[in-house]
Amino acid sequence: MPANLDTDLLRAFVAVADSASFTRAGEKLGRTQAAVSQQVRRLEETVGKRVFERDTHGVRMTRDGEVLLAYARRMLTLNDEVLALMHRSPTVASVRIGTPDDYATMLLPEVLARFNASYPDVMVEVVCDNSPDLVAEIDKGRYDLALVTRKAGEAGGELVRQEPVAWVAPPLDPAPGHRPVESYDPLPLALFPKGCVVRDLAVAALDGMGRDWRVAFTSKSVVAVHGAVMGGLGVTAMECCTVPPSLRRIGVAEGFPDLPDIDIALHRARGTLPKPVRLLADAIHDLVGDDLLGRDATVDRRTPETGTAA
Repeated sequence: MPANLDTDLLRAFVAVADSASFTRAGEKLGRTQAAVSQQVRRLEETVGKRVFERDTHGVRMTRDGEVLLAYARRMLTLNDEVLALMHRSPTVASVRIGTPDDYATMLLPEVLARFNASYPDVMVEVVCDNSPDLVAEIDKGRYDLALVTRKAGEAGGELVRQEPVAWVAPPLDPAPGHRPVESYDPLPLALFPKGCVVRDLAVAALDGMGRDWRVAFTSKSVVAVHGAVMGGLGVTAMECCTVPPSLRRIGVAEGFPDLPDIDIALHRARGTLPKPVRLLADAIHDLVGDDLLGRDATVDRRTPETGTAA
């Protein structure tokens, strides 16, 4: 059975080769000159070759020693890499967060930039879907976090911030005789698909005032909805934080009912979450919540599912 090379012996050998001195190698390794000499002697017995020639002029590496040195460096490097990998603090390879497309586009970029600064090696996967579907899926363990919309005051998740909702129309066309799209009957709407909380609020408000409407455009993409409104396909309703400056907000003056505020809420997966997931949740509270609530506002960050502080 072949013998195994002891990395301690290899480390002593490399130290002597680098310093050309048993004494200086001992100082580097924190050992006596005699101890280093004994380790090199044991290594020579293991490989069956002399690795150094010793004389009154000092230490000179043999040809066999030069061959061994290249392998010894590679073996020690691999040894140190494996130990560093095994001893690093526990983390996760990725964090999966679910959120509607408009939040992913308008609210999360700064949050993700802060997270990446602290955990550049952790991959973040953002999956976009309607809020009710995301809440159902996080209970199944599909996501680590879900940043979603809920009706104001509704239970579930942690309140990040309350957000007003606005009716949104394309810019007014200055051409003579132009008729703004919000005056059409039935009213054309550009909406997110069924299941969107804001869509349900908008439709309920129109029905409540007896206004006829039709769906002229639908998409899960906030960029697509913005484009449809900009192109005059219809009016939409969206959280104020997701309205681009290029579009026009309308309201009571144009004959539209006020819309109730919504809550932006954060759901966490059950159980004890890894540190990167908790850091991402904190960044969401700090950066998304502070946009409206202010730096001095108090937000309850207690996790409903576990009763533990975030």
